[in-house]
Amino acid sequence: MSTLPSRWDGVEQRVPESLADLRGPATGKVALPVHLGWSGLTEFDLVNPLLRMSLYRTVITGGGRSDAESYLNAELLVADWPTLRRGIGPSYRRAWETKIAALGWRPDAGMDAVTPGWER
Repeated sequence: MSTLPSRWDGVEQRVPESLADLRGPATGKVALPVHLGWSGLTEFDLVNPLLRMSLYRTVITGGGRSDAESYLNAELLVADWPTLRRGIGPSYRRAWETKIAALGWRPDAGMDAVTPGWER
């Protein structure tokens, strides 16, 4: 009997190479395709910080690299990261912070480099 792969398999490969690859919109409403918005909200107004964070969490945890590149905006991601990083889980957080230095984590900075008190 075969088992399903873990949802954390290949997380690192789903992270874009750099912030420059994130070409998502900075304003307006974003409608997710069925493969991302299959459960819950499917349209997100980027003006609303809670909806924007929900969109970003959905894309980061459920999407692939091309989804991140299409739906995430580099400036908004950097601005929201201190809060967003707490809601995505340690595997995703580690993968994004390791690959994209602008998100604040450095291997030599220790556990509290970005948000003191939060575990990695």
